[in-house]
Amino acid sequence: MISLHVGSSGMADFPEGCPAVQLGATLFGQLSLTACAEWLWSGWAVKYPELKIAMSEGGIGWVAMLIDRLDNIVDRSGYGLGWDMRPADVLRRNFWFCTIDDPSTIDTRHAMGVENVMVEVDYPHGDGTWPDTQAVIEKLWGHIPPAELRMMCCENAAALYRHPLPEIVLPALP
Repeated sequence: MISLHVGSSGMADFPEGCPAVQLGATLFGQLSLTACAEWLWSGWAVKYPELKIAMSEGGIGWVAMLIDRLDNIVDRSGYGLGWDMRPADVLRRNFWFCTIDDPSTIDTRHAMGVENVMVEVDYPHGDGTWPDTQAVIEKLWGHIPPAELRMMCCENAAALYRHPLPEIVLPALP
């Protein structure tokens, strides 16, 4: 199990006089995309199919685009590496994605697999949802079926990190 923070790809060079905190926070998705693509194309997940990689703090808005791009470069350009699986399928098998809320892109969750999405609160950072996480999820994700909410809010992380759910969370909702 590998958990990669958003900065795992390194930081971009910022223009002189640029507000580094603001620009860095804005580019979180791009930084996660870069780290994820680097890890995917490294081939480690193909060599070690049981490897689990969690991408934290980068949101999920970029993941569906990456899946589209992976399929495009294999189908149209022939840039595949001769793997037994398509790169997008390796991504779905070996990678998990953390989201604070992603209101405009949460509905892309099926592209990567609902079982690969996990809620994060990003405490104590300013763009996190804590201590209002439940209210934020209710407001922005209220349209999502309860079983999917449950997966993203607790079951996926519990399974990935092999951590039992507390009794108060069990049993599953009908």
